[in-house]
Amino acid sequence: MRVSNRHIIYVQGYDPRGLAQYYRMFRTELRKFARLYQLSATISRPHSRSDDEITSWSIETGTQDNGQGWRTRTDYDFLRFEDFIQNDLAAPIWRTVPHAVWLYWQMIFCGTIGRFWRASWRFAIFMTWPHIILLLEALVAAGTGFVFGKGLDALGVPWPLPWLAGSGIFIALLWGALRYFENQTYVLYLLRDTIWTIQFSHRRRPDWDQRIDRFAQYLTEVARTSEADEIVLVGHSSGSFLAAEMLARALQLDPALGRHGPRIMLLTVGANFPIVGFHKAASDFRDHLARLAVEPQIDWIDCQARKDVMNFFPLDPIASHGIDPGSARRNPTIVPVRFREIIRPEHYNLFRWQFFRVHFQFVMANERPHAYDFFMIVCGPVALRERMAHPAGALAIATASDGAEREQAWSELAGSGPLGGSVAVNPGSAKEPAARRRG
Repeated sequence: MRVSNRHIIYVQGYDPRGLAQYYRMFRTELRKFARLYQLSATISRPHSRSDDEITSWSIETGTQDNGQGWRTRTDYDFLRFEDFIQNDLAAPIWRTVPHAVWLYWQMIFCGTIGRFWRASWRFAIFMTWPHIILLLEALVAAGTGFVFGKGLDALGVPWPLPWLAGSGIFIALLWGALRYFENQTYVLYLLRDTIWTIQFSHRRRPDWDQRIDRFAQYLTEVARTSEADEIVLVGHSSGSFLAAEMLARALQLDPALGRHGPRIMLLTVGANFPIVGFHKAASDFRDHLARLAVEPQIDWIDCQARKDVMNFFPLDPIASHGIDPGSARRNPTIVPVRFREIIRPEHYNLFRWQFFRVHFQFVMANERPHAYDFFMIVCGPVALRERMAHPAGALAIATASDGAEREQAWSELAGSGPLGGSVAVNPGSAKEPAARRRG
């Protein structure tokens, strides 16, 4: 229950910013975390393996009360995909837009978009957003081109020059709008993200599959050799289904994974499993979810937030895919998170409608002490399973004012029993009804 050494394996989502910006964000948020809880925290410089697929750093965190508190060391691995992502984003506009539109209409006709709407209307709107913006931009460009062509026709310019000029205006304006308003609309990024997820769902991205296989092998090696008290595999956003896929493949390589060595936890935050699993072709992925649902040596925590339109809330990642493991089911433990409770009101109101900023709050520092705290999960002294089973006790340890109060909190946490049961306490306000369920 007391963690002095932890190993985090963080699976990158479909984020082109990559290692450099993630490490800077992590270092900045770590400082905020240390100030909030009055802790000491140091972080090493990142170092990469020779293949540049995994970059690692270490964090030393602890209280400042002269040996009466706790100290935890965390080895942090960042699993990288930005080379694939940047290559995708370099695809020309003329190829991306027709491809994405064609795939979206395919999803409509085969019922996938309908399944998204039934699972989470917020996410369905978010996924439709780039197509709405694309349509509006195309209508404006087409209207301008039409008016320009009609003007030339009125001036007596012989056909087909007005038509060619109008078509040229349409293409130029649409291309310019997509290119120069991308930072405001994210249309091209979201279209390319859609293309990738569909290709991945249909197993048309062997480069991704091969790297995930190597990462699965790496996880089995870490489990055999690590001296950590727990290994936490973290997946944020689309990294959630990549992490689940990686863990399932690791279990195929080593069926005894989790029975020897450190405890292994899967933590998914801001997850969007249906964007892969709701495709009919993704039967292998659904089989992997079914295995994780009943795996006795793995604990899976799935954190969801209503305010985050990029994750499916509320969603049961197992039942929503038509998987029924029966009484053998034990995963995941679903944890609702309210960002309003962990961010000061004046800051929350500033970014509550900035959807990407809200989405990343799952992996950023809190502004208020709270049971859900990504950096306390990564750097704190309480094991993830006990933290999620007894959030009030874990929070008491983090906010204790002295060693005696902290030891009292440890005693209460130790006597509160293991994670389990059909209902657990919501890690938000203690006044709210129980809202987290296991399985």
